[in-house]
Amino acid sequence: MMSSEQNAFITRILPGTPAGTLLRHYWQPAALSEELEDKRPIRAVRLMGQDFVLFRDADGTLGMLDRDCPHRGADLAFGRLEDGGLRCPFHGWLFDTAGNCLQTPAEPVGSRLCQKIKQKSYPVMERSGIIFAYLGKGEPPAFPDIDCFLASDTHVFAFKGLIDCNWLQALEVGIDPAHASFLHRFFEDDEPEAAYGRQFRATSADSDMPMTRVLREFDSPSIDVEKTDFGLRLIAHRPMSPKDTHVRVTNLLFPQAFVIPLSSEMTITQWHVPIDDKSCYWYAIFTSFTNPVDKVQMREQRLKLYTLPDYRPKVGRHNAYGFDADEQMTKTYTGMGDDINVHDQWAIESQGHIQDRTREHLGQSDKGIIAYRRMLVDAIQTALDGNTPLMVLDAQSATGITGPETMDGIAPSGEVDSYWRGVDERRRNGAPWYDRSTEALVSQGAK
Repeated sequence: MMSSEQNAFITRILPGTPAGTLLRHYWQPAALSEELEDKRPIRAVRLMGQDFVLFRDADGTLGMLDRDCPHRGADLAFGRLEDGGLRCPFHGWLFDTAGNCLQTPAEPVGSRLCQKIKQKSYPVMERSGIIFAYLGKGEPPAFPDIDCFLASDTHVFAFKGLIDCNWLQALEVGIDPAHASFLHRFFEDDEPEAAYGRQFRATSADSDMPMTRVLREFDSPSIDVEKTDFGLRLIAHRPMSPKDTHVRVTNLLFPQAFVIPLSSEMTITQWHVPIDDKSCYWYAIFTSFTNPVDKVQMREQRLKLYTLPDYRPKVGRHNAYGFDADEQMTKTYTGMGDDINVHDQWAIESQGHIQDRTREHLGQSDKGIIAYRRMLVDAIQTALDGNTPLMVLDAQSATGITGPETMDGIAPSGEVDSYWRGVDERRRNGAPWYDRSTEALVSQGAK
């Protein structure tokens, strides 16, 4: 257990807070690229407790500015895209993507007021279907050379969803290998053709056993947690027989993402990004190592579950997560349908908008969460001391952060480590965006 002060230290992210100071050292997902693809590419963004306007100008250049016009505070998210920038409808002040004031047309002819005005702007970068923003001081860090950023555009798909609770408890569900055997337990297995794009529904690598059956029948994994240069690696072992062990390898990508297997051909890299202290978005990049991603099918699957423009779940706290007592008895462990995002949403939102960790009791299965919290506290203190925390990368060090390796499959007992590393190596060597001649990852059309 921890004190309320310790809990606030790692959860609160507004400007000037300890955790907020740390997270502003990193690029943060601010929007999906598709959110700026309509005829008016302007979006209001609330991120880390601050309000911004994100837009593309007539040349397609991205810009993100503070949302309140520096004239008299009107909302720039209602602005007009014209004359090479974003124009406030109140008095016509015009700003470019760097925040420079280009015109103050209501002022007298010859006025030089606009030369004295600059709206605060923020670096933005588009990668693999997500627009990232940097809210910190100084130069932003380099992006690591991880799979989701280096795969070609045809082999990635990005989406997001709203979560009505603090970012930290949302992240912690992703680094908890034990919960899937219960929270995501299905009493029947799907047909293989229905598994595409759906987590925990595909078969394990080198096996015809569905993950739903593995999780259902072998519900007490042993968990190894290893520190890495990118954060943590978590390896869950589920002994199935004296000869066979199911192994699932997942990763914590510091500070607030995880990388997990979706199937034998896809991985998920997912961030939990604070909107404010009491809500967040998950942003995910699905990366294929074989065929191009069927983006139409992936998007249609998810639009059945979320409403635009806020990417708000159709099933959630507001309608009791779709709970059905009969279903809980016969079909799913939760009685909350077959979308595991709903299961996760219930688990983390039911802890409250900010989990009261003074009341929790952790066990051996929580060793990944314990290790991450220690890492988080250390990094926060490092940032507060004015030093460089983990994963704030320069261009050279960014090239050394690759992968991370992740998979699930059934290994010969006693050969688990060599098995999963071999599976990952074979999958990577078969990826069309992997340059085998130089043994280096290459980007082919990645944004």
